[in-house]
Amino acid sequence: MIEQKVELGSRSYGIHIGEGAFEESLKTFGRIAAGGRKIFCVADNAVLKAHPHTEAALKKTACLIPIFGGERTKCFEKLAEICSLLARAGADRKSVLAAFGGGVVGDLSGFAAAVYMRGIEFYQIPTTLLAMVDSSVGGKTGINIAEGKNLVGAFHQPSGVFADTSFLSTLPQREFAAGMAEVIKCAVLGDAKMFDFLESLEAPLSPRDANLSEAVRLSCKLKAEVVAADERETSSSGGRALLNLGHTFGHAVENCAGYGNYLHGEAVAMGMVVAAMLSQKLGLISSEDVQRIESVIQKNRLPVRLREPLDVDAMVSAMSHDKKSACGKLKFVLINSIGKTSTDFADMRVVREVLEEFVRR
Repeated sequence: MIEQKVELGSRSYGIHIGEGAFEESLKTFGRIAAGGRKIFCVADNAVLKAHPHTEAALKKTACLIPIFGGERTKCFEKLAEICSLLARAGADRKSVLAAFGGGVVGDLSGFAAAVYMRGIEFYQIPTTLLAMVDSSVGGKTGINIAEGKNLVGAFHQPSGVFADTSFLSTLPQREFAAGMAEVIKCAVLGDAKMFDFLESLEAPLSPRDANLSEAVRLSCKLKAEVVAADERETSSSGGRALLNLGHTFGHAVENCAGYGNYLHGEAVAMGMVVAAMLSQKLGLISSEDVQRIESVIQKNRLPVRLREPLDVDAMVSAMSHDKKSACGKLKFVLINSIGKTSTDFADMRVVREVLEEFVRR
């Protein structure tokens, strides 16, 4: 097991990565419970069934709140249900809430922890690759509404993250691949050496690959550095917004195709392709760079085109509701070279041209 730290002064916390991280979380919960504090754990039913030992282990110190982990679970109704359960169970301001599952469980639980009694302590135990390298780190929490993904939420940093890669052994191949989209994203936006490594592999990384924990750590390291420098995404350029590479387009795909039709990582993968196409159109990268990015995405069993065309007008409309929109303008994460990115405005006529080209592929 290896550890990566997120440096946020008095709110700094560790990300424990590799086999044995789950046991480390149980030790942490044991110490908390020994101090008389109540622990609650929102847990994905599917993960509990796939790893039967976890339910009994968690129940030793925590009150379990089992939920279904699908994208449609990230809603006001489920948020209210969790908060009501906490209140009925006597959760107070000293209580702790943990998330055990993928990104949906983490986002929803983190938001509940952020708003219940105006904020209680929170821990993440991500069980998908996507959650390990992305949503469990950095303190972004939220739910979806009809107008867009994650439009309602809060910044609420966890006190610790326990990313046990042994859980990935039962993860469906499609979901593992979706997690690799975020690993690839980190490489493209800020780690050219990691991109070269992913590109050099004859076969993509797998749950049992000896290099996986290090790939997770490098992704978390990059995100931790970005978050430490711009925790609430307030920088006028670059900063935490760089982590949104592929997300403005990806969220539009999710919204227009209907949440759940594409996994988040699949939408981000296609979003990266669109971002690369836009960057080429603006003269920042070459067609060869676009092809390299597409090849690594495809090698990791991720889509580079839509299954069915989407309406470009609807996609542009969805993008206008994106969180990166400000004063009616959208900033895009652009690729200056593989491993180096920046944020800037782009002419929406050019963006529309790129989208029309993408949907016709």
